[in-house]
Amino acid sequence: MTPLEPVALASGSALDVLATRHAYVAFALLLCVGLYMMIANPNLVKKIIGLNLFQTAIFLLFIASGYVEGGAIPIVADGAAETETFVSPLPHVIVLTAIVVGVSLTAVGLALCIRIYDEYGTLHTGTLRELMRDEGSLPAGPSDEDDADASAAAAAPKGGASDD
Repeated sequence: MTPLEPVALASGSALDVLATRHAYVAFALLLCVGLYMMIANPNLVKKIIGLNLFQTAIFLLFIASGYVEGGAIPIVADGAAETETFVSPLPHVIVLTAIVVGVSLTAVGLALCIRIYDEYGTLHTGTLRELMRDEGSLPAGPSDEDDADASAAAAAPKGGASDD
């Protein structure tokens, strides 16, 4: 056995896992894309879409983890022996409840976006923050003018002496 064979076996088994557990790969991709959209996008509607992708990834994880190979529905007829392997209905019930909560959360979020757009005329978080600071709803924070003044003061020569 050469030193490269364990690496080849490990990568082969990793590919087998990815090929057979495609639901977990989809879960990881949806989770990462949804999280990125919630963090990186300045648009509130896109943040809600990212939240929905994130929720869908969690739903997929619960359903994929509840899968039992060769499992039967958990209904036992009268007088039958309970020797079969059954699928637990709990993950499905939890996901069904979470879907209802997710739809409600999306509806409330979109309704808030409509109200925010009617009030401020934008859904961009940076612009909203500036508008709310101007009206006094948010405490004053560092602004672009303060940053420009500070960088201009740092670039000015000290001591008043000139090279002329």
